[in-house]
Amino acid sequence: MACACAPESVREPARNRADELEAAYAYCGQIARGHYENFTIASWLMPRAMRRHMHAIYAYARLADDLADEERDRAKLDQMERDLEEAYNGRPRGPLFLALADTARRYDIPPQPFLDLLRAFRSDIDFKGFETLDELLEYARYSANPVGRLVLFLFGYRDEQRQQLSDLICSGLQLANFWQDVAIDLEKGRVYIPRADLRRFGVEIEELKRGALTPKFQALMRNEIGLTREMLLKGAELHRLVAGGLRRDVLMFAGGGLAILRAIERVEYDVFKRRPALNKLDYVTLGWRALCGRLAP
Repeated sequence: MACACAPESVREPARNRADELEAAYAYCGQIARGHYENFTIASWLMPRAMRRHMHAIYAYARLADDLADEERDRAKLDQMERDLEEAYNGRPRGPLFLALADTARRYDIPPQPFLDLLRAFRSDIDFKGFETLDELLEYARYSANPVGRLVLFLFGYRDEQRQQLSDLICSGLQLANFWQDVAIDLEKGRVYIPRADLRRFGVEIEELKRGALTPKFQALMRNEIGLTREMLLKGAELHRLVAGGLRRDVLMFAGGGLAILRAIERVEYDVFKRRPALNKLDYVTLGWRALCGRLAP
């Protein structure tokens, strides 16, 4: 009886392609694990089979962010957009786009969220600050919200209701990071607090640069944190509309943002002496409550 096995010459290229793809995902995983975040985008609560795809998404966002923040290289961001187009046309270049193309194909992810991230990173190069909270949220629409939408695509959710709730979490988490990093951003010449809010509370930029913890600054931060907490709590309702592991991750992300806000409050809004950060107990509490299906208070 004739053997139905493919000849070695046919099997070998297939094995090579599989090995190349595995190496591409490993490369993305190294990038994801090599950068500190308040909580990694592929948290330990996420199903193991999903993590490599989260790593591919994270590696794309991380490398593009570095091009904007560290290298300030618009030309390289433009090249990333061309590489993204090639990946979607079936011609991925390099390990990052090989993994990303595979993830996009498997989960039918449109290119727009990836393009939106590049739009935000380009604006970082010519940073001018924000006049109003609405302007800041418009920035978050491109810099943060696409990541949440990409996660929803991975889990098969494509409807507007879930996307809007995800946007609230992602924007709220980004705002929480801004309030946490006021001093760090000042060193980079950036102030994310809306100028209208600074004027409303009578806070001068020079006061921020001096690290002056005044009652006016505390009132300003209390206001910003209150608005941010409201966004995160509303967005956290997403956990009731998703299943399984994603429900826990939603609680982890939203709860993490709320924990950052509490850390800022614990130091009475003094973000100048040291960066308010989460401690080990915070992480344990977040993980335990997420596993129990509850939002950390």
